[in-house]
Amino acid sequence: MAEPCRPTTTRRGAVPGTASPARSKRQALAAKDAKEPKQDRSRATRLRLLEAAVACLAEYGWAGSTVSVVAERAGVSRGAAQHHFPTREDLFTAAVEYVAEERSTALRALAPTGPARRREVVDAVVALYTGPLFRAALHLWVAASDEEQLRPRVTELEARVGREAHRMTVELLGADESVPGVRETVQGLLDMARGLGLATLLTDDTQRRNRVVAQWARILDTVLERG
Repeated sequence: MAEPCRPTTTRRGAVPGTASPARSKRQALAAKDAKEPKQDRSRATRLRLLEAAVACLAEYGWAGSTVSVVAERAGVSRGAAQHHFPTREDLFTAAVEYVAEERSTALRALAPTGPARRREVVDAVVALYTGPLFRAALHLWVAASDEEQLRPRVTELEARVGREAHRMTVELLGADESVPGVRETVQGLLDMARGLGLATLLTDDTQRRNRVVAQWARILDTVLERG
């Protein structure tokens, strides 16, 4: 994941003719890319842009995350950024989708076993909604409520990510949704995780979160074993 963005500043006392840190970084990355095959360079540039976009969105929100800011953070030119993502909406929806897929891959790789397996699943689900991805996605949701061009993309993306998160959670828990109450309990877990993600935006109440997670693991034990 890219490190947080930093706004562009003018160096005081800079020697005329010397390169700025951002320009020097772009030059270094360009030199590195020049040694790689063209297709690999294109993939590497796209990846840097996606990671930088998520970092910027999480730190600065929609208003402060322009294509220029993301391009500078990624170490590429604005033109290169627009070659991969013609519009701002293209860049940020692709960025959130990319990281969502990365986190989903990590969740799919989870193979909980033993008596504490459900607690492990609850921990993993909560982690999906309490990190930089959720913060970035939340800024995107807020922007979509006011941006007509962005709204349909974000609505479709959120529905797809939500369906996949639900499906994977059911699979990891070994839940049988044909049993009355099981589907609602799994959905309640996901809703709870989102709520904890919102709370984490303001404070880091780890102890309270751990107690809530433990209680949800007990609830799942009761509901799923009854089924």
